[in-house]
Amino acid sequence: MSSECNHDCESCSQNCDDRKPASLKADLNEASSVKKVISIVSGKGGVGKSLVTSLLAVAMNRKGYKTGILDADITGPSIPRGFGLKERAMSGEFGIIPVPSATGIDILSINSILPNETDPVLWRGPLIAGTIRQFWSQTFWNAIDYMFVDMPPGTGDVPLTVFQSLPVDGIVIVTSPQELVSMIVGKAINMARAMNVPVLGIVENMSWFQCDQCGKRHTLFGESHIEEVAKEYGIDTVSRLPIDPNLTRLCDTGRIETYEGELLPEILAKIES
Repeated sequence: MSSECNHDCESCSQNCDDRKPASLKADLNEASSVKKVISIVSGKGGVGKSLVTSLLAVAMNRKGYKTGILDADITGPSIPRGFGLKERAMSGEFGIIPVPSATGIDILSINSILPNETDPVLWRGPLIAGTIRQFWSQTFWNAIDYMFVDMPPGTGDVPLTVFQSLPVDGIVIVTSPQELVSMIVGKAINMARAMNVPVLGIVENMSWFQCDQCGKRHTLFGESHIEEVAKEYGIDTVSRLPIDPNLTRLCDTGRIETYEGELLPEILAKIES
């Protein structure tokens, strides 16, 4: 280190041993305010990541927090459908204006920008990554207490972009009760730890189905091993979601905000702590 070092590595051209890498964080819009960012991740697709993102946002909104959803699943967006959003995102004085849900949750998804929700997104990784950064830095997020980020599945380029570009305060992992769960959850946990992001908890979706005739619970995907997996990785917070035909119906008809079932209380308590 030079004796004249001012400790500002970003403005320095020297390549000394103590040089710190430049931050890859994207700047938040100057007019915006976001207090906490929670990412919802999964090691594989089809386990209900968007559903959990939506339920957490609805639950925190009901608690009186100003809540937002950034849909980072650019090639497989489903958040607007669950909330029944047809309105297009517009540009305003301070940037892109998210589309508000019926109960006031601010939502931005690629489907809020495309002319038609069925238009495919045939983009390569760098363009997708740039879009996510734009969703964060060029959008007017007005006084958001909790921002929930619906991540694409896996541990590839796009999830890495979110971790590097956004100030993620914690992640929630979504999985299902299958034998491969340990390996899949392990990949997500190890990625989070490599990025120094705390794991707030695990949600096991499709955990059981309760028969409306006999009241018995049936484990359609086999017995759960989520407690053992959580213990193996030192995760102390686990929530379970049953297969609920009513919830499925509400999502399909854009009325998820009217769901009256239990909304992941263990995970909510961890997020608020």
